Amino acid sequence: MRSVEWNAEKGCLQLIDQRVLPAEFRTVCLHTYDEVARAIKDMVVRGAPAIGAAAAFGMALAALRFSGSSREALLRFLEEEAAPTLKAARPTAVNLAWAVDRVLRAARRVQTSADAVRETVLQEAQRIADEDVETNKRMAEYGAALIEDGDVIIHHCNTGALATVDWGTALGVIRMAHEQGKRIHVLVDETRPRLQGARLTAWELEQYGIPYDIITDNAAGYFLSTGQATKVFVGADRVAANGDVANKIGTYMLALAAYDNGVPFYPVVPTSTIDLSLPDGRAIPIEERDPAEVLDIQYRGRPAMPAGASARNPAFDVTPHRLVTAIVTEYGVLYPPFGPALQRVVAQAEKEREARVR
Repeated sequence: MRSVEWNAEKGCLQLIDQRVLPAEFRTVCLHTYDEVARAIKDMVVRGAPAIGAAAAFGMALAALRFSGSSREALLRFLEEEAAPTLKAARPTAVNLAWAVDRVLRAARRVQTSADAVRETVLQEAQRIADEDVETNKRMAEYGAALIEDGDVIIHHCNTGALATVDWGTALGVIRMAHEQGKRIHVLVDETRPRLQGARLTAWELEQYGIPYDIITDNAAGYFLSTGQATKVFVGADRVAANGDVANKIGTYMLALAAYDNGVPFYPVVPTSTIDLSLPDGRAIPIEERDPAEVLDIQYRGRPAMPAGASARNPAFDVTPHRLVTAIVTEYGVLYPPFGPALQRVVAQAEKEREARVR
């Protein structure tokens, strides 16, 4: 099943609950946009493309549950109530705002009735979900060409089918290379403090039959410096106009170690994650999450921290474009200078979407 899927029979958004994996596989059905916003904030669903698709369906739920019959009142409700609530759920991943704004544009084009707006909003959300799967498979084809037989790949966080509607970004590239018959091995960063690598990426690799080892985040430099890792693949939550990449915390240190040891570092990024409105990574908002995610960690069943400890918990960091070897998109592999290349692929994506609308 897809990690983000509309259940037409129940009229709800069905999500894989990523908080309980790998111990349990469980799905949840959400019936309101407020529930979707909470699910995004609480990381029932996570990963930039998956968050975007979930938010789009959240807008659809808002439209379907709105009791008024006026087109104008429905649009006002979507613009002033539902959209801001969903956008505020997680600020760093630009896909969230991108998807919400795209649904709003589709709704505004409807000039007839509130019911027509409801139908259009749900159709647009489904279109966003379907396009995500197509986009991921296109990126996987381009990215797999960068992987050679025998490569040992370091992967950070989770970027597989769980982080998207289906297939995946960076992990989708690795999966494609595996399905092409290339013999590869993955070193899976735990990705502290929520352990998305150890919990989710390792679980996905198990499903695909791809060999892997889990490593602590601070072991990556050792494997890179000793020649035991040949490539690094990561995802992204936002890419600025100059190619600076915001991704899960720890990515910047991984990129530094890769750069220092001459190991290629590849973010895999759909154009929906590219934010040309921000000149560089310094302008990317960085979410800081509950310190309890750090302080509640246990060691052998006991608290790992002193009872009175405090903590800081930024969820993302920014990797400067100078450390990036190339960026994989659904329109090909982009090499420095990234600015003009990013503008080109975003324009291509917008042109394709406009053609579909017509």
